[in-house]
Amino acid sequence: MPFKGNKKDNVAIIYTPWPNLLKNASMATGQVSFHDPKLTKKIHVPARQNAIVNRLNKTKVEKYPDLQAEREESLRLKRQAERKIREEKKAQEKIEKQEREQLRYQKEHAYDTMMTEDQIAMSSNADRDSNFEDDFM
Repeated sequence: MPFKGNKKDNVAIIYTPWPNLLKNASMATGQVSFHDPKLTKKIHVPARQNAIVNRLNKTKVEKYPDLQAEREESLRLKRQAERKIREEKKAQEKIEKQEREQLRYQKEHAYDTMMTEDQIAMSSNADRDSNFEDDFM
C-alpha cells in the first residue's frame, strides 16, 4: 500500500510514542488517535525532499518473516536449554547421592578392616607359646 503522504507537499508529520496511540474498532482503516495529545510532536514539511527520500529508499529493507516458525524455533531452543539444565541437575544429584552412600558405607564399615581374622588369631592368648612373657623382660 503506497503512502500518499510521501508524494504530497506541505505535510504535517506527527511523532508520538507507540503506547500513546489509540485505536478503536469504530475507527476507519488507517485512522488513529492519541491517549494524550500533549505527547505528540508535530513537524511541518513544506516541500518533499527527494534526496532524503531516495537515500531512505535505497536502505529500505522489507522483511516478511515466518513468525510462527520463529516462535516454534525459539520455544524449541528454550525447551532444549531447560532440558539440559534439568539433566545437569539430575546428574549432580546422582553424584551427591553416590557420595552420601559412600560416606554412609564408610561410617557403617569403618571398623571392618581393623580386626581381620589374622589379627584376631595373632592377638589370641590361646595359641601363644609358654615363653611369650620372656619378650617383655
